[in-house]
Amino acid sequence: MTRVPMDPIPYPPTRRDAVVEDYFGTQVPDPYRWLEDDNSPETQAWVEAQNQATFDYLAKIPARKGLLERLTKLYDFEKYSVPFQRGGRCFFTCNTGLEPQGKLYWTQGPEGEPKILLDPNTLSTDGTVALAGLSVTADGTRAAYAIAEAGSDWLTWRVREVASGVDLPDEIHWSKASGATWRKDGSGFYYSRYDAPKPGDTLKGINQNHQVWFHRLGTPQAEDALIYQRADHPDWYLSATVTDDGRWLVITAEQGTDPRTSLFILDLAGPDARVMPLLEAMDASYSVIGNDGDTFFVLTDQEASRYRLVALRPGQAQPTQWRTLIPEAEGLDVLAGVSLVGNQFVADWMHDAHTRITFHGLDGVEIGELALPALGTAGGFAGSREDLDTFYAFTNFTYPTTLYRYDFRTRESKLFRAPKVDFDPAAYETKQVFYPSKDGTKIPLFLTYRKGLALDGQNPTLLYGYGGFNIPLTPSFSSSRVAWLEMGGVYAVANLRGGGEYGMDWYNAGRLAHKQNVFDDFMAAAEWLIHEKYTSTPKLAIQGGSNGGLLVGACMTQRPELFGACLPAVGVLDMLRFHLFTLGWGWKSDYGSSETKEGFETLLRYSPLHAIRPGVNYPPTLITTSDHDDRVVPAHSFKFAAALQAGQAGPAPILIRVEVRAGHGAGKPTDKILAELADQYAFLVENLEMD
Repeated sequence: MTRVPMDPIPYPPTRRDAVVEDYFGTQVPDPYRWLEDDNSPETQAWVEAQNQATFDYLAKIPARKGLLERLTKLYDFEKYSVPFQRGGRCFFTCNTGLEPQGKLYWTQGPEGEPKILLDPNTLSTDGTVALAGLSVTADGTRAAYAIAEAGSDWLTWRVREVASGVDLPDEIHWSKASGATWRKDGSGFYYSRYDAPKPGDTLKGINQNHQVWFHRLGTPQAEDALIYQRADHPDWYLSATVTDDGRWLVITAEQGTDPRTSLFILDLAGPDARVMPLLEAMDASYSVIGNDGDTFFVLTDQEASRYRLVALRPGQAQPTQWRTLIPEAEGLDVLAGVSLVGNQFVADWMHDAHTRITFHGLDGVEIGELALPALGTAGGFAGSREDLDTFYAFTNFTYPTTLYRYDFRTRESKLFRAPKVDFDPAAYETKQVFYPSKDGTKIPLFLTYRKGLALDGQNPTLLYGYGGFNIPLTPSFSSSRVAWLEMGGVYAVANLRGGGEYGMDWYNAGRLAHKQNVFDDFMAAAEWLIHEKYTSTPKLAIQGGSNGGLLVGACMTQRPELFGACLPAVGVLDMLRFHLFTLGWGWKSDYGSSETKEGFETLLRYSPLHAIRPGVNYPPTLITTSDHDDRVVPAHSFKFAAALQAGQAGPAPILIRVEVRAGHGAGKPTDKILAELADQYAFLVENLEMD
């Protein structure tokens, strides 16, 4: 088949201004700063013109229609969340296939008949209102639920009676980065919020001074009680949780996205009790797993870079006063999480970026290990101390997310829900390899592809990465990736430094002044795939979102000749100004900031927007973002697209696709998800020449 080349793209003109910023004596032009004003008619006209150019291009790709049809068929299966139990009732969400949003259900007991508690699809005509938070009273009679509109991070909390499905008058606004946690008696719940933003700043204004409030059921929000705030630390996130026994309110303070935390407690049994520190130093990560009276079980990396579980009491702030229950593992395994359910600890270990589950008595002694179906990821194990069973999910790259019910009495797992996806997993295989980065560090890489793959350098390959914020990438299933595999594609996931795959040392090796290690790790993965003849540059695409969008942007501007196509999504791309919008200031723990000379010099070396050079042949690039993204504001992508189009010397397309009434990703309705995926894959089919 002879491929007909596309005509050159007539990019919409983008005005350049003579804006120059002085950073410690260095003059940095910012000609597209006007695109930061997403409310201006000129910016909106620019977005409309760019979308028109992008969709005109995509419409000419013959494979696009068939891809959308296949993706739609693959996506049409039941998707369940892991159930949890309250007061003898089970709660879970389920999307029966192609609904815009999954519905919230409840059953009387695990095997009861499902009843709809909330259908978000009835809350908007376009499916863009999503369920974004849920907390159920201990007796299972009422649910506080949060909704988010058009992908925004702002939450509105309401309360619904479970049995009747009727909402109470209660309504909470301007909550963000928050859950809800009920008092044991069900009289009300705690939540976190910011002050209401100024008009016009809802989606881009800086959010600071997080506060914990208590809402008493049946009263207006104006009468809510302020429980805790720290005006001396406006950059703290504050979250609250009531312990399982109902006695304590635990408040966790985090400085932005820095994993180090402080813990404060409020004795809810004392009418005149005041918030007091439990672990105040913010010198390590601390997370309360549960308690016995005034003994708290805390997961921490204090003196354990791969985490341990300790027991301590108020007034015992020194590590020498703690009792270790589950010690840090020997070797490189990470104690990624612990839950206290069924009167025992369930420990989630990460071994080379995949899961191992062990059970421990309250003294920390191991009493068993869970047999998992394969190498993959398990999660869930929620519940209360008195529960006799719990639920968990298991998944990997070819194993659709499957739910199991675990019985603590028999120590057996039973299949609970298994999806039926239109593909044959036996036709594909996954293997894990380790390749050397630029400095010799061994980096894990998962590879998934059709069995019998020929190592001839001609396989279209999609390399995905993240590498930041102590977040690990573990095996997971996506029906959309099946479409890629069916086209003969290789799917590769690199476990880069900056993530949480090997604990705090691994994370610290990929942040601040060491951020370049993350990009080196990713580019080394590309070089390894080419060297081992899985693929070649014309057949190699890279993809990442958010911090992963930064990853793609940095790598494609540092090594444009290495890649055949690039898909940066909702990326942090202007590293000199990210801290000036919404919650961007919170990312300084990973990136640093241009507010200091050292931070500026580090960021300027890799900031994708500022690394673009005129006269360079950049690879085909499809940038994706959304107009309601109030986490990574779309100005990052707008400015990057404008600069890349202006700097492009070669014929490869530089396009931006701006989704409307959508945000950073969470809560995006199914039709928008499928349309975006079809466009991204069609772009790759065209530019990797996948005939």
